[in-house]
Amino acid sequence: MPIDESLPFIPVNIAVLTVSDTRDLASDRSGQTLQERIEGAGHRCVAREIVRDEADAIEAVMRRWIEDPNIDCGITTGGTGITGRDVTPEAFKRVLEKEIEGFGELFRMLSYRKIGTSTMQSRAIGGVANGTYLFALPGSTGACKDAWDDILLFQLDARHRPCNLVELMPRLKEHMRAA
Repeated sequence: MPIDESLPFIPVNIAVLTVSDTRDLASDRSGQTLQERIEGAGHRCVAREIVRDEADAIEAVMRRWIEDPNIDCGITTGGTGITGRDVTPEAFKRVLEKEIEGFGELFRMLSYRKIGTSTMQSRAIGGVANGTYLFALPGSTGACKDAWDDILLFQLDARHRPCNLVELMPRLKEHMRAA
């Protein structure tokens, strides 16, 4: 995945949400892993929160983030499994204008190489709402590392070729301007 060093790096403002009934900031290893990777790549982690596994609470944070002009991308960790308390994808579907199906497909393909058929239990999802990218990752630190290191690191880098999500950011609200 080539990076064109002749192009300028454009830092992205990213918010991180951990979805958990048991974590707090001190014990939130997945959220911390994401924050470290975001900042290590030169982006800004502009918010970091934790909410319980409740669709209304997750949706409220997502809606707040997509209304905030200082947030370009929101990443959640947790709640993407198939148990009764795993409701992050349902909350996302209430908010997303467009789903990026390829994100979940690519995440599961990459994950399959590491955890085999257990990857079918992941409901990782990505999409766009009000010009803000949103990605829901599983709650394990390994899954967060895989999603960031193998997908988001490149797609959130304006220098990545042949294309990336950053170069599309100015066009994400075209349908709103036309109306």
